[in-house]
Amino acid sequence: MNDMIAIYALVALLGVPLGLYMGRALGSRRTRMDALFAVIETPIYRLAGIDSHQSMTWQAYALAILKLHAGLILLAWLVFMFQGMLPLNPDGIAGMPWDTALHTAVSFATNTNQQHYSGQAQLSHLSQTLAIVTLQFLTPATGLAVLVAIARTLLIKRGASVLKGVGNYYQDLTRGVVRVLLPLAVVVALLLTWQGVPASYQAAPQVEMLDPQVEEVQSIPLGPVASMVAIKQLGTNGGGWYGPNSSVPLENPTPLANVIETASLTLIPVALLFAIALISGRRRLMLGVGVVMLVFSLVSTSVVVYSERMPNVALAELSQPGANLEGKELRFGTDLSALWGSWTTQTSNGSVNAMHDSFNPMGGMMLLMDMFVNVTFGGIGVGLIGFFLYLMLAAFVGSLMVGRAPELFGKPLETREMRWISLAILAQPLVILGLSALTVAMPGAVQNSNPGFHGLSQVLYEFTSAFANNGSGFEGLGDATLWWNLACVVALLVGRFLPMLVPLAVAAWLAGKRAAPAGRGTLPMDSLAFMGLTAGVIVIVNLLGFLPALVLGPIAEAVVQGF
Repeated sequence: MNDMIAIYALVALLGVPLGLYMGRALGSRRTRMDALFAVIETPIYRLAGIDSHQSMTWQAYALAILKLHAGLILLAWLVFMFQGMLPLNPDGIAGMPWDTALHTAVSFATNTNQQHYSGQAQLSHLSQTLAIVTLQFLTPATGLAVLVAIARTLLIKRGASVLKGVGNYYQDLTRGVVRVLLPLAVVVALLLTWQGVPASYQAAPQVEMLDPQVEEVQSIPLGPVASMVAIKQLGTNGGGWYGPNSSVPLENPTPLANVIETASLTLIPVALLFAIALISGRRRLMLGVGVVMLVFSLVSTSVVVYSERMPNVALAELSQPGANLEGKELRFGTDLSALWGSWTTQTSNGSVNAMHDSFNPMGGMMLLMDMFVNVTFGGIGVGLIGFFLYLMLAAFVGSLMVGRAPELFGKPLETREMRWISLAILAQPLVILGLSALTVAMPGAVQNSNPGFHGLSQVLYEFTSAFANNGSGFEGLGDATLWWNLACVVALLVGRFLPMLVPLAVAAWLAGKRAAPAGRGTLPMDSLAFMGLTAGVIVIVNLLGFLPALVLGPIAEAVVQGF
C-alpha cells in the first residue's frame, strides 16, 4: 500500500512542473523556447513545405490529421508485410499476413497498440523502430495537438480572434513531438537502460541451457527495447516489445524500473491538467476536472487492489488460501500489479505487468469500467477531449434542469452541436456491443478459451479495448484471425477519430457564436456542483450503456464464484 501511495505522490510531484513547462511550450504566446527549438523545428517545416504560421479551419485541421494517418497506415502496413525482404532483420523474421499487418498498422496509428502478434517473434528490428516507434510518437502527439487546438478555440478567455481558425496541425504536432515527447522519452530510455533494459540492434544470442542433459540452445531476443518501452509508457501507447509486455524481466527488470514505467503511465495526462489550465486561464475548471479524475482513479484502483487481494476461487483446492497470484509476476505481487492494471486502463495505455485475464471477476470488471469511462485520465490529449464531451452533455442537461437555454461558456448549445455530441458518446456502446453480439453469434469466429460468463467477458474486453484505444486484452483469446483483425480495425478507427474530431468541430462552431452575458441562472462550469453533475453524467451514461453486458459477464461470474 505504501508503494502505491508513493507512486501516486511521485506522479503528482512530477506532473506540476511538467505541466507548467508544457503549457509554455505548447501555448500560443511566444517564449524563449520558440527560439531554442526553432533550430530543430524550422528545418522540418521547410523540408515538408509547411507554413507553420497559417491557421486552419477545423475542417482543414481534421483533413490534415486523416491524410497523415492514412499515409502512416499504408507505410506501416507495407513494412509489416515485406519486413522479411527489408534490412535490420538479423533474426530472419518473415513478413506478416496481410490482415494481421493491417490490424497492427491501424492499431498503432490510432494510439491503441492492440497486438494480435508477439513482438519479439513476429516483428523485425526495422518494423519495431521505423513503423512501431514512429507511430508511438506521432499518434499521441496528434491527440495532444487536437487538445491544444480545442483549448485555444473554446477555452481561452478572449475575443473574436479565435474565429481565424483552430491553429496549425503540423505546428502543433511538431511541437508535441520535439518539445515534449522526445525529451521525456530520452530521459526515461536512459533510466531504463541503466536498469538493464536491452538497447541493441544485435541478433538474438544463443545460450546453452544450464541442464547438461539438454542439448538445445535458447534464443534470447534483444533489440532497442529501452527506447520503445519509454515511449510506449509515456505516450499512452502500450504495445510491448515482448509478447507478455512488461511482465518480462528484459522489459521490466527491477523494482525501480517498475516504478519508472508505472509512473510514466499517467505522467503526461496528469501534467496536461496543469498545462491546459495555464494555456486557457481556466484554473478552477481544470482543478475541478482533476478532482473528478482523481476520485474515479482512487475508486477504481481501490476496487482492483481489494479484488486481487482475495483468493482465486478456481484455485481454492489447489493451493493455500491467499491473494490471487495467478497471472502475476511474483516480483511485483498483487498490489503493484493491480495498480498497473488500473492505471493502464484509466489511461489508453494498455501495457501490462500481469495478465488481466487472470484477475478476479470484480477486478476485471473495473478494468472494463475504466475503459468504458475512458476519461479518468485517458490518453494523451484525448482523455481531456473525451471529458469535454461529457462536460458539454452535462451543460446541456444542467441548463435544462434550471430552466435555461442550453449553453457552454455563454455560447448556445443547439441542435447541430448536440446531435454530434450524442453521436460521439453513443458510438461507443453501439460499436462495442454490436460487434460483441455479432461475434458471439458466430461460434466459429469467437476463438475464446473460456466458456460461459468469462468467455463473454473476453469478447467484450477485446472490442472495448479496441474502441477505447487501450490495447490490453484478456489473453487466451485467439484473436489472430481474419474476423478479429478486421472487426477490431472498425472499432479502432471509429473509437479514435470520432470522439477526437467531433469536439474539435463543436469547439469551432461554438467559437463562431456570440457569447451571452452571465446572469443569475448561468451555470458556473468551474463549480463543485457542476463537476458533480458531470461525474454523474459520466457514470449514468456508461452504466445505462453497459450494465446488461456486465451482468452477463463479470458480475455473473462473480456471483457464481461467490465473489
